[in-house]
Amino acid sequence: MREPLKLYDLAGADERVRFSPNCWRTRFALAHKGLPCETVVWRFMEKDAIAFSGQGKVPVLVDGTRHVHDSWAIAIYLEDTYPDRPSLFGGAAGRGLARFVNQWTSEAVHPAIAKVVLPDLVDILHEGDRDYFRSTREAAFGTTVGALRAARDENIAALRATLRPLRSTLADQKFLAGDAPNYADHVAFSAFLWAHASTPVKILAEDDTLNAWCDRMFDAYDGLARSLPAAA
Repeated sequence: MREPLKLYDLAGADERVRFSPNCWRTRFALAHKGLPCETVVWRFMEKDAIAFSGQGKVPVLVDGTRHVHDSWAIAIYLEDTYPDRPSLFGGAAGRGLARFVNQWTSEAVHPAIAKVVLPDLVDILHEGDRDYFRSTREAAFGTTVGALRAARDENIAALRATLRPLRSTLADQKFLAGDAPNYADHVAFSAFLWAHASTPVKILAEDDTLNAWCDRMFDAYDGLARSLPAAA
């Protein structure tokens, strides 16, 4: 019998809190493909544990003697290695469009969400990760966690504006992929799971039409995302 795949997955102080949107992209992709996978709890200061991958970030997927890092590279690997399983993209055209959603989410949505969640995310991290995380993120954003907290209302408004293309698209269809989710939905929704796990602040207004899509994504793949505790 084939051994299950192994996924190194970022966790907070509570091992149940898997807050990384990039790791969630891979978890959804594996569920979509119907591939069993063992997850390995990983934290920022445990870079030696994934040194075999030649870099220091997760997700890292191990499949027998092979390993792949970076969520997009993992998605391509799963699609090409397991073509008999349900497609993540629905063909070459879908792969190209999913690539756009992948880049838009990483380059536009993630920075906007980060400015909202970082002040609270620090508090859910393992104590060994907190100083590293705070210093690296403050350097990346050129500001302090305290300043981000003070500007929270402004940053929430900016985030909601950033989400307009997603909102208008999903006003007329159930998922980005149409009637059922595919990798484009995995990528976009994983950003919302980052916020769900990291901060009690609601990034969407109560009447935002995106809430219905989020509910559908929470229910997808036998409610996979519902295993993630909400930030208290």
